[in-house]
Amino acid sequence: MAPPENPNGAGPAAPSDPAQPQPQPPAKSKGKKKDEKKDDDLSEEDLALKEQLELYVVRAQDADPGVQKLALESMRQEIRSATSSMTSVPKPLKFLRPHYGTLKSYFETMPESSDLKRYMADILSVLALTMSAEGERESLKYRLLGSEGDIGSWGHEYHNAEPEAVDLLMEVEDLDLLVEHVDSTNYKRTCLYLTSSSKYLPAPDDMLALDIAYTIYMKFEDLTSALRIALLLDNKGLAMEIDDEIAADDNDKEGLQEIVNNSKLSEGYLTLARDIEVMEAKSPEDIYKVHLIDGRGASSSLDSARQNLAATFVNAFVNAGFGQDKLMTAPSDSSSSGASGNWLFKNKEHGKASAAASLGMILLWDTDSGLAQLDKYLHSNDAHVVAGALLGIGIVTCGVKNDCDPALAILMEYINKDDTNIRIGAILGLGIAYAGSQKEELKSYLSTVLGDSEKSTLEVLIFSAIALGLVFVGSCNEEIAQSIIFALMERSEAELAEPIIRLLPVALGLLYLGKQESVEATAEVSKTFDEKIRKYCDVTLMSLAYAGTGNVLKVQKLLGICSQHLEKGETHQGPAVLGIALIAMAEELGAEMAVRSLERLLQYGEQNIRRAVPLALGILCISNPKVNVMDTLSRLSHDADADVSMAAIISLGLIGAGTNNARIAGMLRNLSSYYYKEAAHLFCVRIAQGLVHLGKGLLTLSPYHSDRMALGGLVTVLHACLDMKSTILGKYHYILYIIVLAMQPRMLLTVDEDLKPLSVPVRVGQAVDVVGQAGRPKTITGFQTHSTPVLLAAGERAELATEKYIPLTSVLEGFVILKKNPEYNEE
Repeated sequence: MAPPENPNGAGPAAPSDPAQPQPQPPAKSKGKKKDEKKDDDLSEEDLALKEQLELYVVRAQDADPGVQKLALESMRQEIRSATSSMTSVPKPLKFLRPHYGTLKSYFETMPESSDLKRYMADILSVLALTMSAEGERESLKYRLLGSEGDIGSWGHEYHNAEPEAVDLLMEVEDLDLLVEHVDSTNYKRTCLYLTSSSKYLPAPDDMLALDIAYTIYMKFEDLTSALRIALLLDNKGLAMEIDDEIAADDNDKEGLQEIVNNSKLSEGYLTLARDIEVMEAKSPEDIYKVHLIDGRGASSSLDSARQNLAATFVNAFVNAGFGQDKLMTAPSDSSSSGASGNWLFKNKEHGKASAAASLGMILLWDTDSGLAQLDKYLHSNDAHVVAGALLGIGIVTCGVKNDCDPALAILMEYINKDDTNIRIGAILGLGIAYAGSQKEELKSYLSTVLGDSEKSTLEVLIFSAIALGLVFVGSCNEEIAQSIIFALMERSEAELAEPIIRLLPVALGLLYLGKQESVEATAEVSKTFDEKIRKYCDVTLMSLAYAGTGNVLKVQKLLGICSQHLEKGETHQGPAVLGIALIAMAEELGAEMAVRSLERLLQYGEQNIRRAVPLALGILCISNPKVNVMDTLSRLSHDADADVSMAAIISLGLIGAGTNNARIAGMLRNLSSYYYKEAAHLFCVRIAQGLVHLGKGLLTLSPYHSDRMALGGLVTVLHACLDMKSTILGKYHYILYIIVLAMQPRMLLTVDEDLKPLSVPVRVGQAVDVVGQAGRPKTITGFQTHSTPVLLAAGERAELATEKYIPLTSVLEGFVILKKNPEYNEE
């Protein structure tokens, strides 16, 4: 490219006369030989275009205004049509560059306020993009002198500069200016850039960026987008009560309250199941596919009670939300006591609790039917069955609100019973049913249980702390934090040696989940704890408080903790490894870097670090089976250390959760054959198989679904898995049910304005990151067109394939209300 020329700057021209034409001749003579050489290289078509444009330049200086106008019009046309493609330098610009000086000089001689002068200014503005000297701002000068109208048609350099504007305002710390300058054409792009960049900004700038986005959305009455930002900001002003201001009409009020309560979730999920034709119940054997396994392991004769327990979980996960299965709800002859009774008693002691609770999972979100079917177990003489039924009631009502709070009414009766198992069932049931609700009544009840160390055993204390942590997740509630701290301080040496004690710091951390520096005061107090739990508590608090923030400094600190080589008996490095994954998981770049760091820890870390790495990989790619992570976990599932291999097997289930991934399913079948003599490993394989086929492939584990309770549930399960032998493989296997908090249907179900299902064509493809891109880029790639309802996998996005309806939300997932497009005409 020739260097940019400044016709006004060279030569002895007087500075007072901007129209001096002296500098042109040397510039032209310099380029002549080069031009001749270039001409030989040009194709006939290009040569013709070059000559044509040179003719236009001559004609544009003609004395006849008609000829002039025609030449300028033709030149404008050539430039505008060429700048629409961004694959190379537009040819008209390339050929017109040598004439920039000539046209500029002629422009100064043209009569003021004529249309022709404005046309010429338009052309000069485009040429100045590459030709004007640095700092001259000639492109802007000519643009302002040029004709008004749609300047975007001259190419993307003239618009779509929202990201630069946002960056500039961030730099000068004056983002508030955005609100008044955005308009209806660019507010979406601006807000998209703001929300995406907030992930990479340090606190408090990240919240400020979201706050500005919220204000802009409210200004343009884009209420669904504003609501999403408000949830990210965790605005306390978000009332979920429908008042007269929101809906004056009683019918509207009732409809809206149903939506807020999630009452339609079960109905919509079953509509999807019927549409995809997967209503038929599956048995655990359908999942194990023993006939595909060669020889050994096909008929394992291991501990049948543990096998039955594994089958209970597989059955619960696979038939979750379908309301029917082949073990617990199958109809049977009137003479026998019913199949569910039979299956229930094929489990031993605490196994019965999980079996009864599995009914809650099968009837998930269907409150009326679920409570009716679980009620019969509440009258059982077996304490384990009653405990399981209470936990089942919590599971059934998880994520679905009900105005008359049936779960609270039932579970409160059992919270102070004498039997420990029944108390735990009721307490954990409350924690799951009211996770994230911050219900005040529960605070007083559960805090009383937590403070009563005479009547409450250690496990009751721990589960009441976990329940409080789940109900008040991310609330920073000082009173509850105090209660949990006192419970930790009062524990004896022997109690602190119990493996399940590790859930107390997790309960404390849940209160500050994602709340960043709000945890600091509590973290200071934790430094006074007994040395056995002090470091564990410190690391857990930090990793939960910064979960999902992508805070690089905290990741470095946790990596530092992992790099230490300690004596045996130290347990705090496990939570540090999980912490790295929790902090980095919210955005893709951080997650990829975390996967690489975890690979290093596998190579150089101590054994207790290696045991946590598979779980960390599991949470980083949850329900998103990436091939590199899958291969790493497959390798680790054959590790010599039993804890590492069991964690890897569970994590294979987590990364494939609800995907029906054939490769993972094959790996797990091979593992069930490989570990056919190892009861503990086989149990883990079964759990993983159940997770991979979660909801027959209609459910997904989604840690960031609008609120923190989903992540809270997953964190609790992962911390329990850090010591599987004493929790999941011991008598606390029902902790696995806490994963229900993160379970969501991975569906897109479209409904009309009366909330009746409405089938429309949608394109489903891989989501493309279009933040800050020019023009209107495609947001999905490699799409297929289906009719709703459809399934969406991790990283997929849907868009409507018809203009007949307008979606009332910008993100198409879950339930989407469509309204008819008034401007649509059927051809």
